[in-house]
Amino acid sequence: MPPKPKCTREIIAQAAFEIVKENGLSALSVREIGKRLGVSASPIFTVFSGMDEVKQEARELALQEFKELVSDYTQYSPAFKKIGMTIVSYGINEPEMFKLLFMQEHNEPFGFQNTINDLGDLYFTCIDLVMNDYELEKKEAVLLFEQMWTLAYGLGAMCATKVC
Repeated sequence: MPPKPKCTREIIAQAAFEIVKENGLSALSVREIGKRLGVSASPIFTVFSGMDEVKQEARELALQEFKELVSDYTQYSPAFKKIGMTIVSYGINEPEMFKLLFMQEHNEPFGFQNTINDLGDLYFTCIDLVMNDYELEKKEAVLLFEQMWTLAYGLGAMCATKVC
């Protein structure tokens, strides 16, 4: 029986997340992960098939962090405004995480709906909030959400890249 890996998927993903958070996505490498964990590169590739998979796991952790930041939206009125403010704030306070979550280049055209689908259940929460906050039908709520998301995303991206 082969020896059990010293570094679990979760430990490696957390190290990757921390590296990106502290130094940006360009600092993420097998060597940096290994240095942080005190191991060589081989345990990382025993658990992951490649760096794209490691980056995706770090992105999932960033999405969890973002969802935790917006989780108290019910304390605000209108509730959807809290999510928009958090997007911008995330761009200001966690620019590298913002870039990891929302500013990844794609090899092929990647439509708005695909971006929204990446948010998972947060998208549906936002639509429900917009419907309730503004007493809109779903079609109208989706349109308002898309417009407000684009605005909040744009402001967050400008903050994350130090444009403003």
